[in-house]
Amino acid sequence: MNKIQISENELTFKASRSSGPGGQNVNKLNTKVAVSVNIETCTFLTDEQKAFILKKLSSRLTKDNRLIVESQRFRTQNANRDFAVEKMTDLIESALRKPKKRKPTKPSYSSVEKRLKQKKRRSDTKRSREKKFSMQ
Repeated sequence: MNKIQISENELTFKASRSSGPGGQNVNKLNTKVAVSVNIETCTFLTDEQKAFILKKLSSRLTKDNRLIVESQRFRTQNANRDFAVEKMTDLIESALRKPKKRKPTKPSYSSVEKRLKQKKRRSDTKRSREKKFSMQ
């Protein structure tokens, strides 16, 4: 799968106060970054990919089909900005990945035999514990 390249002019960045690390700076600096992209108008995806993402990430999209990713892991705005873009790229790539088709399998002959022997052994054990009444 090719690595997706998202151009900076398609992204919208918004900074706000972070609840993450930063000591005293956490109260006065805007280090939390929210990155958003409009899936319908982006140029780095084909129409087929856009439809796939709109369906697959529907729970993460806003009403106007914007995908928003936030980061407040780091102490600096630039580090959070880079991490948020990377996180968004990974999210889009994972949504585009098609799951493997499941190949149906059946149990082997020996495993079926083993299971049936075990059942028979258990049945015999329980039968031997039964109280037998004799009518005289």
